[in-house]
Amino acid sequence: MDRTAALGLPSASARHAVESPYAWWRLAVSLLLMTIGGSGMYSVTVVLPAIQSEFGIDRGAASLPYTLTMIGFGIGGVLMGRMADRFGVLVPVAVGGVALGAGFIAAGLAPGLWTFGLAQGVLIGLLGTSATFAPLVSDTSQWFDRRRGTALAICMSGNYVAGAVWPPVMQHFIDGVGWRQTYVGMGVFCLLTILPLAWFLRPRPPAPEPVQSHASEAAAAAVAGTSRPMGLSPATAQALLCVAGVACCVAMSMPQVHIVAYCTDLGFGAARGAEMLAVMLGMGVISRLASGWISDRIGGLKTLLLGSVLQGIALLMFLPFDGLVSLYLVSAMFGLFQGGIVPSYALIVRQHFSPAEAGARMGTVLMATLFGMALGGWMSGAVFDLTGSYRAAFLNGIGWNVINLSIVLFLLHRVHSLARARAG
Repeated sequence: MDRTAALGLPSASARHAVESPYAWWRLAVSLLLMTIGGSGMYSVTVVLPAIQSEFGIDRGAASLPYTLTMIGFGIGGVLMGRMADRFGVLVPVAVGGVALGAGFIAAGLAPGLWTFGLAQGVLIGLLGTSATFAPLVSDTSQWFDRRRGTALAICMSGNYVAGAVWPPVMQHFIDGVGWRQTYVGMGVFCLLTILPLAWFLRPRPPAPEPVQSHASEAAAAAVAGTSRPMGLSPATAQALLCVAGVACCVAMSMPQVHIVAYCTDLGFGAARGAEMLAVMLGMGVISRLASGWISDRIGGLKTLLLGSVLQGIALLMFLPFDGLVSLYLVSAMFGLFQGGIVPSYALIVRQHFSPAEAGARMGTVLMATLFGMALGGWMSGAVFDLTGSYRAAFLNGIGWNVINLSIVLFLLHRVHSLARARAG
């Protein structure tokens, strides 16, 4: 007889079961890790005005380190996801902690733009922040079934908690000691925190169980069979989701990447812009938690549709309002409206594709959303350089949002057609 059973204690498999207390405790650790690792994504937006001034470059060139970071982030998500599949999530998270610390220190000591950009793209994006995103999302999805949407939303909220916490904290230290010393300090902090936390993720996920969902679209997917997700070939369905992910995140990146620079141009100062970014992403946390609850009831596609419509409305609000108070309010609205978009893609993959392929497909779709952020961050800066105004950049973002909305409506039409055909 097992010793734990003889003592009347739950077995290891029971303690580490799906939706067990341990699963929720592990989710809390993942949330904290994603919050710390997310610093690499938002730090470069805070220092954008500083590096533009120090290196003597235009706004488009100053946006390139963010683009390199997000490209590295996206590619690294797939690489780190495969590493997690083979060795467990502990290994990529530990690698990411070391790379993130080294990346911040190297970027803080960089003599020029390209050295800074390489440190951001390779160490911080490709090997660092990526290890605390896609692997943790995939790992979390394997520890929950009935509340999977809620759990994914909580986990991915770490990305927005990072955006709410780090911009004002970093801006405070930048104002006090400069951006270089702030970067070095962030590197030391990441090394001292991520590695100990990663050790708590040693247990591997339990054996997979059939996905349980109350969403009607999941039922339609089950009827159609995972070999034809949404009535399409898997390659076509994934390609459409990837294009939608790029489009929505090009739109999303405009305020997130350039709000600090926008406020500087308007004469409000970088500190006010950092506060607006914190407000935007803090409201995004609320949005992600709410969208998780909603998606468990209406499914990922309908939640994505809702987020896409609301994001478009919020982007439109940036056009007529450029006062200090109104920008705080519109930034809060933007965060509240769009925070649930990216988690919806992870849930859509879990609902409509074969569970055996979900991990790789989830990493690919999330990579597409990050490429969208990378493209949008650079594109908005380039549009600004061409026009001398952010108005055209906001209009560009709205156009990309319309593309996303069109794809989501098409996929929903496919799902509903399948359901009607089955009922008939």
